[in-house]
Amino acid sequence: MDLIPHVIDGQEVESVSGARFTTVDPWTQAPYAEVALGGAQDADRAVTAARAAFDTGPWPRLGFAKRGALLHRLADLIEQHGDELAMADTRDMGKPITDARTKDVPRTAQNFRFFADHARLSAGETLPMDTGHHAYTLFPPAGVVAAIAPWNFPLMLESWKVAPALAWGNTVILKPAEDTPASAALLGRLALEAGLPPGVLNVLHGYGPGSAGSALTEHPGVDRITFTGESGTGRAIARAASANLVPVSLELGGKGANLVFDDADLDNAVDWSIKAIFTNAGQVCLAGSRLFVQRGIYAEFVRRFTAAAAGLVVGDPKDPATQLGPLASEEHYKKVRGYFEEVQAGVGTMATGGLGDGWVVRPTVVLDAPLDSRVVCEEVFGPIVTVHPFDTEQDAVEMANSTRYGLNAMVFTESLSRAHRVPAALRAGTVWVNCFFIRDLRAPFGGVGDSGIGREGGTFSREFFTEPQAVVMQV
Repeated sequence: MDLIPHVIDGQEVESVSGARFTTVDPWTQAPYAEVALGGAQDADRAVTAARAAFDTGPWPRLGFAKRGALLHRLADLIEQHGDELAMADTRDMGKPITDARTKDVPRTAQNFRFFADHARLSAGETLPMDTGHHAYTLFPPAGVVAAIAPWNFPLMLESWKVAPALAWGNTVILKPAEDTPASAALLGRLALEAGLPPGVLNVLHGYGPGSAGSALTEHPGVDRITFTGESGTGRAIARAASANLVPVSLELGGKGANLVFDDADLDNAVDWSIKAIFTNAGQVCLAGSRLFVQRGIYAEFVRRFTAAAAGLVVGDPKDPATQLGPLASEEHYKKVRGYFEEVQAGVGTMATGGLGDGWVVRPTVVLDAPLDSRVVCEEVFGPIVTVHPFDTEQDAVEMANSTRYGLNAMVFTESLSRAHRVPAALRAGTVWVNCFFIRDLRAPFGGVGDSGIGREGGTFSREFFTEPQAVVMQV
């Protein structure tokens, strides 16, 4: 099998120990490549390379225009190698190839272009003072960034972390999820081809606890840690970072509420609600997995929604017609399967869906599940949605907010007043009205509660990836 190597200090290398692990195609359930298995020595080697590139190398000193030109060149290469990058994510985690090609790859290139331009065009503040002094702000880079990415949108979410960190002059060690190493290694290779100096973007493979992940988050040479993933892992990273007082940005789990009011455009609400839960086989932290529908339209909405779910094409993710592939790994499939066991034991009624062959879960709609059941309260991270009726706007808001998560929500209504009033009452970092997953990269992204700490995007990424500095002078 082919080897997927680390990319450290401008070189594609194996681990110091020579250890490897295999990566599995979730559709065939067969290993297709070996991956360099990083440990503490490899993490130290990557941090040392990033530290040298930051402390003495040219990258932080190039200026925004030259750094931005190199990041635009990287974006060009991402687009040119789009088919290869898309297939890497499809083969690693079962993402439908059409989604990978037409959504993830273009968005990845856009992330690099946006942050390259945003950093160059961002302005500091000038603060005239009555005392005969003058103050202004600077935003120098923070230093070495550990970027730990998830497996559900591997390439795209890697770029969401790497692009702003690089644009502001930091150096980066990217640790992809162990289930999805291929696109990260390709990204590291393309960064070197684009002209990024050695050590500026390093890629380190491995597991979390007792492996590359913990070694990286505990390393005293790291200045920032940005992580997207499961809430329990986020807590472990926060504990490790606290020992070195390293700032963290944690984008964690979600249990998104989707509120459909009786004045909603039903066709629009059904269409977006299908996308909100079944995109990427439900393996989306933003998934609208709790669907609340006002009682006056509940029966009609459920009829249309269930029919649309049953009509989705499930199959080989390498087939361009496929809309849902398998779940990303055997471990994750077993976790999601556990929620079916709860439903089969009498917790709710399955209107459509169920388990398929291999690691496939068909689009599943569950009715009448108690609001305190596991399938309603816990992040399933699969193509399972629970549907509940509500009577009043206040009921809907209370039901939506009855979760320890607070990442996102959706509201479907044709009332302008309600469209403003309800989002303001929801405890969520992002609220979409009459749509889903539409992003402006200038806007803050993150959540509250078990959904994380901090925000990224636009100036929020600038605040995290820099050390804001005040300069005060006597005039």
